[in-house]
Amino acid sequence: MTKSLELAQELVNSKKRIVNEVRKVIVGQDEVLENLLIALFCNGHCLFVGVPGLAKTLLVKTLAKVLNLNFSRIQFTPDLMPSDITGTDILYEDKTTNNREFRFIKGPIFSNVILADEINRTPPKTQAALLQAMQERQVTVGGNTYELEQPFLVFATQNPIEHEGTYPLPEAQLDRFMFIINVDYPTLKQEVEIALTTTSGINSKMDIVLNAAQIQEFQKLIPSVPVSQHVAEFAVRLVQSSRPNKNGTSLDFINESVDWGAGPRASQHLLMGAKACALMDNRVTATIEDVKRVTRQVLEHRIILNFKAEAENITTTDIIEKLLKSVKI
Repeated sequence: MTKSLELAQELVNSKKRIVNEVRKVIVGQDEVLENLLIALFCNGHCLFVGVPGLAKTLLVKTLAKVLNLNFSRIQFTPDLMPSDITGTDILYEDKTTNNREFRFIKGPIFSNVILADEINRTPPKTQAALLQAMQERQVTVGGNTYELEQPFLVFATQNPIEHEGTYPLPEAQLDRFMFIINVDYPTLKQEVEIALTTTSGINSKMDIVLNAAQIQEFQKLIPSVPVSQHVAEFAVRLVQSSRPNKNGTSLDFINESVDWGAGPRASQHLLMGAKACALMDNRVTATIEDVKRVTRQVLEHRIILNFKAEAENITTTDIIEKLLKSVKI
């Protein structure tokens, strides 16, 4: 127990140091960074949604550098093939013996942190190459299965305003992402600071805060955070209430506006996110407020609206806000 408490305190201190180091490069985006760290300590993948130029790529790359993790950036394009991500077998000839054999050449997926840039620009066949890696942390090529180095995290980006030449992510793949994180424009003060610092020619030196082994220790610590029965029930009721029911037992606004609600994986991510929030806030148990803190990030990409909702300009955020007010504690 004492060791767990010491590790929890170390997590709090490490989180502060990570934020300080990332701040040397990234201006603003406090909530984005907070959500990113929650997902990191929960060993969960993230989908970033925002227009180009908001430092999404720079944020992920900077975080990987501060944590001393291997980083790979994959630019998703319409002609990208699954083997370009996972790797492929090539025929190798030994010059001395003239023997030939197939050898597996690893693709960029074999890194700790993967940035899948503009993930919706590639066809479903290539998108599916990430599914096994994201869920099982392993890759199968040519009948052979290869384990991925841990920790393994996929951070994908998506442009919300450009739809020509894009392929919507299938719901099965969206469900693999723990969080969806919306990246907004900076404020006037922040944008002035960005313009000044990026045009000064001065590069900030960042210190390494953690390593892969330490991160894995924190990831093992998160599930041990206790959760009360009523907190768990609240999280599950939130998820179940997001599902329409033809029997009329669901909430009226859900039946009117939603085609499909969130699945059981959402309940798991709500509780894991709440536990991480508690530890990062130097508390030893998760609360209902912690569940509410991560509700939008967990549910926004798991609730599928119907045509009526889209015609009336009802957003998923509107539905989630109503859910939080309607589900009783």
